[in-house]
Amino acid sequence: QVQLVESGGGLVQAGGSLRLSCAASGRSFSPITMGWFRQAPGKEQEFVAAISWSGGSTGYADSVKGRFTISRDNAKNTVYLQMNSLKPEDTAVYYCAAGVGRTVYTYYTEPHEYTDWGQGTQVTVSS
Repeated sequence: QVQLVESGGGLVQAGGSLRLSCAASGRSFSPITMGWFRQAPGKEQEFVAAISWSGGSTGYADSVKGRFTISRDNAKNTVYLQMNSLKPEDTAVYYCAAGVGRTVYTYYTEPHEYTDWGQGTQVTVSS
């Protein structure tokens, strides 16, 4: 089991930036694939971004492509989500997730592929 702790959420004006971090502990961080999901009030959970263990493969939801960047530092067992040009519709609780990748290049976009989840961090974007 992997324990995940997110940080970096907060309140920001539209057009601003935030960087979320997710620190992992417990089981070895490799070959763990990492993802970010979000859930807004009254809406279903949605995929945001994911990254393979190698860091060489990444995927993004269309709604965040070009604005968000996922990265990881395996030496620090940490994954990041840099969020730029934030919009009010990005307001949600953001969750970090970990899953066992089939290869070091694998990443997942479906929540059922992930076995461990963080507690979430609130991101609020004001207009």
